[in-house]
Amino acid sequence: MSHTLPKPIMGTTAGLFNGNSARVFAAQESLKGSSGLTEHALSLSNSGTAQVFLFVAWNDPYLKLLRCIGEQDSSIVDVTELANANETVRGSINNIKEKRITILIESKPICEKYFYYNSETKNFAIEDPALFYFLKHLDWEKMKRECGFRFQEGGFQYDIGLSFASEHRPLARQIAQQLEILDCSVFYDELFEDNFLGKAWTKQLNEILKEQSRFVVCLLDENYDRKIWPIFEKECFAARSAEGAVIPIFLDDTVFVGIPRHTGNIQFRYHKDEFNFIDRIIDEIVSRLTVRLDSPEEL
Repeated sequence: MSHTLPKPIMGTTAGLFNGNSARVFAAQESLKGSSGLTEHALSLSNSGTAQVFLFVAWNDPYLKLLRCIGEQDSSIVDVTELANANETVRGSINNIKEKRITILIESKPICEKYFYYNSETKNFAIEDPALFYFLKHLDWEKMKRECGFRFQEGGFQYDIGLSFASEHRPLARQIAQQLEILDCSVFYDELFEDNFLGKAWTKQLNEILKEQSRFVVCLLDENYDRKIWPIFEKECFAARSAEGAVIPIFLDDTVFVGIPRHTGNIQFRYHKDEFNFIDRIIDEIVSRLTVRLDSPEEL
């Protein structure tokens, strides 16, 4: 006998996996067991009707968070402690714990009804026992197979790391802001300056661009090619170009060794005072980056 989650609770789970350019997956889950809580959490389904929810690749950290909580004895967890105890998902959880969980819950009433999160204490709670019961008994491997979905092993702390010369800071700032609106985690140096006070900035930046960012987006022009700091950043991520993890945005015709111009890049010429500056960034850069995040093979 198969059991499926009733619409309000499936809707809650679905609320964590949606966004622009979403792909639709059909998920059919079967649970075994019987108790009063089971009857509350699950509705019987003789037909095994599939439930449909939306998913985009950069929402992968939320799925990993729910899976980790489902493996705990308590529905209340300290997200920082949870991340530190699970090395394979540490980067993914750190990706969302500062702002993204709060923004997501507050923006979706059905999530706000079933979940609680305090961004200061990092305490996260599933407030409905039925939903917690469902997550504890969910066959995650079966769900992955039936959805055609693979968890990204290890996870990254940032979806995108930005590298640029200071002359193009207004452009970098707008790219970061527009991506954050779409719930992408972006490393943009101004947003993290306080986090690295007293630390070796070169070491931190090397780790961010080399290991902690899923993709590196670099704004390339003659300024980038001649300045010490951008050259150092390029050395940090250069080896990742071969694996398709570097997305160059060419702002002029400067040639960069090891970074191809003919494929996998964005050509963008601009003047920061043009009246449609932000619209062009959204249409010509941000929209293409979100496609790449959702489908890594495309740009």
